Order: sequence, then structure tokens, then C-alpha cells
Amino acid sequence: MQREELGDLMAFLAVAEEESFTKAAARLGTSQSSLSLILKRLEARLGVRLLTRTTRSLAPTNAGEQLLATLGPALGSIEAQLLALGEFRDRPAGSFRITAGQHAIDTILWPKLAPFLLEYPDIKVELVAESALTDIVTERFDAGVRLGDQVEKDMIAVRIGPLARMIVVAAPSCFVDRARPQVPQDLTGHRCINLRLPSYGGFYAWEFERDGHEVRVRVDGQVAFNGVPQLVNAALDGFGLAYVHEDVVREHLKDGRLVQILGDWTPPFPGYHLYYPSRRHPAPAFTLLVEALRHQT
Repeated sequence: MQREELGDLMAFLAVAEEESFTKAAARLGTSQSSLSLILKRLEARLGVRLLTRTTRSLAPTNAGEQLLATLGPALGSIEAQLLALGEFRDRPAGSFRITAGQHAIDTILWPKLAPFLLEYPDIKVELVAESALTDIVTERFDAGVRLGDQVEKDMIAVRIGPLARMIVVAAPSCFVDRARPQVPQDLTGHRCINLRLPSYGGFYAWEFERDGHEVRVRVDGQVAFNGVPQLVNAALDGFGLAYVHEDVVREHLKDGRLVQILGDWTPPFPGYHLYYPSRRHPAPAFTLLVEALRHQT
């Protein structure tokens, strides 16, 4: 059914219920002349007369009564559904899938989502932990979470976490017989613990910057992992230097089990961002979700 046809039927319903072009025009916010033209157009298209008009009365014909009996409940059901949608605005509901790295889920997403989901029990969220850079459109995710400099330019990005920092750490025992590295290139003379990331096609190259000068170093060592917790445990056991998020090892740095090196080569950078495709009219529940995750400075 075309939009114009639906409008004509709604106009007929208003006139038949009000038994007056004047009252129906006021109800629909249009003029009597426009309403009369609409009814004539509808009758011409259907090939039957729907209304009997006299100078003092207006009533549906037999054909009009038959149409009214079907049309009234149908449009009433549509109106009920529209009212139900209004309830969604009052009590938001929806299901959303978000892809993110495990670190982002543990440190940013879940701490913010837990109280949010308790407040909105009709909103469901599925968190999928992935280290690869996922195509959220192809994989049917509603949103993804990545570090700010990894978000595609055609996505809407919302900052959800503070500035991040990657640092190099090691157990003190690693420097008993070797000097601490002074520049990133010195890492090639030390045992390091590699991290394998699918998005990089192999082992992650450690990234450094100082005074606008960027350096990437590929390191080598006896062990490698594809998970950060295992990498940290290996560093604590003295198997080499590790390159990790600062907050993951903050407690170990405080108690002296790990020490930081090359601190002047690891400045902070844009932290985690929620990203999603451009939407003209995002669902109320999704808008609430984004605002709950938004970083408050």
C-alpha cells in the first residue's frame, strides 16, 4: 500500500467516525475542501460510493460500512503499536552486540555496563572479546570498542575511557647481568616476551615515540603468548621484558615485582572509543547505552 492510499483511508475513517467534514478536518488538521477532494479521489479509485451526503447529514453507504468494519480495527491496531513504541521511550528496551578487546571489556565496558544494566533491565548487551579489528557491519555488531587511533574515519567515535599508555616492564632479575635499555633499539639485546595479535598478522611490533620521533621495534625471546594475562605472568617470573597497558601492571610496579624502563619513550595516547556506523535515528536504548559509556572528563 502506498503512503497516499493509507492517508486516504485514514481520512475516510475520520469523516465516517465524526459524521462531519468540519469535525474531521479539525481532527486531521486540514481543510474541508482538501478532505472532500481526498474522499472523491478514494471513491474514484475504488469505483464505489463510500459516503451518502445530504445538506443535513453524512453517513457511510453499505460499501462504506463494510470498509469501515475492516478499517477501524486495523488502524486501531496500528495506533496501539505506535503507543507501544512510545512505551519503549519511557522504558527503553533492545539487544546490542559489541566487539572489544578483553582489556577494554575488563577495565572500561563492564564496570560501566554493570550499573547501567541494573537500571535498565529490558536492555540486553552481548560482549564479544576479540583481539582482531572486526568489521562490525559485516559481522552484524551494533558497535565496537578500539583505541582511538584504530577507529575508521567513516565511523562515529565516542570516547569512553581516559588516555592510555603502553609501557615496558620487567622483573628486576632481568637486569642482574645486563644493563637496562636506554633507547628502544637496545631491546634487541634483551629477552622479550612477544604478543601475537591476529590484526597484525603476527607478533606485535613495540611502538615508541619521543619528541615527535616514532620507532617500532620487533623483539625476540624464549616465550610468546596471545593473551595479556599470560604475558604478565611470564614477566613476573623473569622470562623477559613485556610491553603492556600501564594499568594492567600498576600494582606490580607499586610492590616492586616489576620495574618500568624507557618511560620517556612511551607517552600517553587516545584511549578506548566506542564506534558505530552513522545512524539518523538511533534507538533510545542505544542512545542511553552510548551516554552511559561516554568518558566524563
